[in-house]
Amino acid sequence: MHDSKEPSLRVRALRHLARREYTRQELSRLLAPHAESEDEVTQILDDFSQRGWLSDTRAAEQLVHARRGRYGPARIRRDLEAKGVPAELVSSTLATLKDAELENALAVWRRKFREPAANAADRAKQARFLMGRGFSSEVITKLLRSLSRGEMGIEAGTEAGTETETGDES
Repeated sequence: MHDSKEPSLRVRALRHLARREYTRQELSRLLAPHAESEDEVTQILDDFSQRGWLSDTRAAEQLVHARRGRYGPARIRRDLEAKGVPAELVSSTLATLKDAELENALAVWRRKFREPAANAADRAKQARFLMGRGFSSEVITKLLRSLSRGEMGIEAGTEAGTETETGDES
């Protein structure tokens, strides 16, 4: 039996869900050490799902929203899969990121680097950084080429996000 000072499994689950969205697998893993049986956890999770309190879809959308500004689709996919989100839900959730992948990669690049790569070593460093953040090689290549040509609004030698003033002073 449970010690009277310990919260019930149901209360534990509600406390977790009050903080953030969890996938079914995550919440199950958190509750399992405190449960008397696996069936007890399954019953609570089924009840919460039925009531709409537990949703893998909401948990996936929350994770994507929180990480889209820092990571690319490959990294987010890996994180979703690690949290136990079903494959079809991962695919449908990530479909929305594909359209904005280049813009997200540019935003991540701007936060990290001040100017376009001056040489091949710097380009490789920037590419590795973006790869590690989960952006596709096609998007990275397109971004770095555009930056080196000055097509992304950042000229070599100027700071990211700033424009140089041109004016005649007499």
